[in-house]
Amino acid sequence: MSTIESRPVHTREHGNTLVITIDRPRARNAVNAAVAHDLAEAVQRLDEQPELRVGVLTGAGGVFSAGMDLKAAANGESATVEGGGFAGITEAEPAKPLVAAVEGFAMGGGFELALACDVVVAGSGARFALPEVRRGLIAGGGGAVRLPQRIPYHLAMELLLTGETITARRAAELGVVNHTVEDGSAESEALELAARISANAPLAVTAAKRVARASTRQSEQQAFTAQRDELRALLASEDFAEGARAFAEHRSPRWAAR
Repeated sequence: MSTIESRPVHTREHGNTLVITIDRPRARNAVNAAVAHDLAEAVQRLDEQPELRVGVLTGAGGVFSAGMDLKAAANGESATVEGGGFAGITEAEPAKPLVAAVEGFAMGGGFELALACDVVVAGSGARFALPEVRRGLIAGGGGAVRLPQRIPYHLAMELLLTGETITARRAAELGVVNHTVEDGSAESEALELAARISANAPLAVTAAKRVARASTRQSEQQAFTAQRDELRALLASEDFAEGARAFAEHRSPRWAAR
């Protein structure tokens, strides 16, 4: 395992997983310009390094993120990154899977960071909210766009229009959270899940994510056409041949990502 630290965001490699930690606990891991740019760089690193297969996004000090740093914003700082949106992630659509490991509060932009991930693990004491309407705003970092796609419309609108906080248990009931675990163990559970994802063919994993993400913006016919193109490429890959051989030989595959 190797460790690389950068200003308010720390990254470390755990096998094939890149753990990305927002480390501003005194500010409840609120996102300012430095955090946004560091997160954008971390996601870029995840996509560019072939040995990395999955990212785990979490926060230090028992808090995921309180969202936008309002004090920094009042001083003219922007928490958006060109091409990446809020926090450098919410509009970036990284190619590789991201798992959110949520402890404590995921408020406003913090909730939107979790929604930008592909899988969410939460400690039982975690809390989620999109309170922007209480401050004269909307959940502009993806909350108003993504939440109605993830859960039934009327339930999404209740959260968006009231700004009320929900528990991890309720978030799991709604389908926003995949797994709830004991407080303090969200990251370890996320790492275990990331290892299970990493065990699969990397080309197939990223193709599955592309198809699933694109399907929310396409007609069903367009989605099936795109899926056929992905399948055609996968069938011609070395990894598909290796997967078939490994199955026939009763052994674990050795993926080449080719």
